[in-house]
Amino acid sequence: MPTILVTNDDGYRSEGIVALADALRAVGDVTIVAPIEEASAIGHALTLRRPLRLEKISGSVYAVDGTPTDCVNVAITHVFKRLPDLVVSGINKGWNLGDDVTYSGTVAGAFEGALLGVQSIAVSLRQTRGDYDFRPAAQAAAMLAGALLSRPLPARTFLNVNVPKGQPKGLRATVQAKRNHITSVAERHDPKGRSYFWIEEGQNDWHPHDRSDYEMVREGYISVTPLHPDLTAHHALRAVEELCAEKPAEVR
Repeated sequence: MPTILVTNDDGYRSEGIVALADALRAVGDVTIVAPIEEASAIGHALTLRRPLRLEKISGSVYAVDGTPTDCVNVAITHVFKRLPDLVVSGINKGWNLGDDVTYSGTVAGAFEGALLGVQSIAVSLRQTRGDYDFRPAAQAAAMLAGALLSRPLPARTFLNVNVPKGQPKGLRATVQAKRNHITSVAERHDPKGRSYFWIEEGQNDWHPHDRSDYEMVREGYISVTPLHPDLTAHHALRAVEELCAEKPAEVR
């Protein structure tokens, strides 16, 4: 059977990762390697300044005291001892849409899988105040996992999947949304009068686009966005070539 590494940024105890792993067992042999504690909004961080510990929780469940990126690397080198056939990260409690993918630990797990040459998927579900129903997201992940194993994406490409609340209307191939990104940093003071800060979202206005991940999930569809680690702004290469061709200004 295909080997599947499941990770997340909510920790190995998360209901989302349990639901995801259960659904993926219909597709392959599943092993969970996830953070011991929540590691949300940590992005693609890699731990380099302290040792990491790997703990076996049960037969196919392991915990690492690090980030999702750490988990993928430790899993491949010391649990699988080779590349798995698939990496699936999630199910996150809350969407990872548009520009927010750069902060997401969930997306980072799939990002690292793609960097290492493994077909990968990140899965996120709309945040809710009540109980989460992970079944539609888990079912979609299992379907996409089976499809990827049969028809792999181009190298260094992975899927960012976002699922609406309730029963989805279907799946849609999407692009990353854009929004006005204005951060609010609130200053407060502790009982001794020392300043501390809370970083908050100051503005959340999404740019309209009929094929964006944000628009599709708002309309009730599962958004499936292909991403890749290449951050080169190819459309700006000509402008940069012109900059490089300019005569340097004299230094006085």
